[in-house]
Amino acid sequence: MGRIFSLFLVLVLLTGCGRTNAIGEKTQYQATFLELFDTVTTIIGYAESEEEFQQTAGQLRDSLKEYHQLFDIYETYEGMNNLKTVNDQAGIAPVEVDKRIIDLLIDCRSYYEATDKKVNVAMGSVLSLWHETRTAGIEDPENARLPEFERLEEAALHCSFDTVIIDEKNSTVFLADPEQSLDVGAVAKGWSVQKVCEQAPSGLLVSVGGNVYATGPKPDKDAPWVVGIQSPEKPEEFLHTLLLSKGSIVSSGDYQRYYQVEGETYHHIIDPDTRYPADRWRAVTVVCQDSGLADALSTALFLLSQEEGNRLLKEFDAKAMWVDKEGNQYYSEGFEELIRT
Repeated sequence: MGRIFSLFLVLVLLTGCGRTNAIGEKTQYQATFLELFDTVTTIIGYAESEEEFQQTAGQLRDSLKEYHQLFDIYETYEGMNNLKTVNDQAGIAPVEVDKRIIDLLIDCRSYYEATDKKVNVAMGSVLSLWHETRTAGIEDPENARLPEFERLEEAALHCSFDTVIIDEKNSTVFLADPEQSLDVGAVAKGWSVQKVCEQAPSGLLVSVGGNVYATGPKPDKDAPWVVGIQSPEKPEEFLHTLLLSKGSIVSSGDYQRYYQVEGETYHHIIDPDTRYPADRWRAVTVVCQDSGLADALSTALFLLSQEEGNRLLKEFDAKAMWVDKEGNQYYSEGFEELIRT
């Protein structure tokens, strides 16, 4: 029987809940929101009062909500042209958009080029077929099926970033190929977290669906946060806990979102070369200063060999851990120095 698991917090925050810890005159608080990016958002920090913390958390939530709406490919919102608007106008006309969409797509183009087209937000035509069949399989697991191979091959003809026309001067985006669509799921959460946290107070830990970002250490003698990396085999256990003072930790894995067809499991990370879920690794965790880049790198490394991944990591000054099908762990240079347990 087909099943899908959405493990919202791939990286579990080992910080306690509510008001369990106090440092000097400041107490630790936690806020959780469910409406952003179709996942769980958790914000943890220290403040002199709960009212002060909730005000900060609410401002972060509101900012993240704006990004969620701008990058949504399924819903439209009054008074806003978002990525769904861009997709709906493919082959018809350029769409004037918020500068944040322009900035995201420019960064996505750089990720596309740096990863040899592995991270490609222009392959929505392929990803939508998997989304449709996965959703249908969840609703009716007895009749779960795979996308038709011929439809995947046809959709793959409409995934070139060359037909994504970004006009910075006029702040427009135009998909010149009428069969093309954008899907920024591999990048949007991390990219949004980065932009919002750049404007946030120091000393917060923010997780959006497991994309974890520390805006600075705890107020107690600059103590780092402790973040647990979830085991792909036993989600209730940690492979390691890492120390994080400032920057981002992002994981990608075959255990996060998946469904089953005739006893076989198919996850959500699609290799653009095969049009099917990648089968090289079970999980990849990336640590770097920029959360958007970490999101892109975690997807790329999941699709690449360790040797290819290490070259990317050195280029962007990032660190990573891989877990293979047998549960063996491999580390890039410098990753083990971050491990607490």
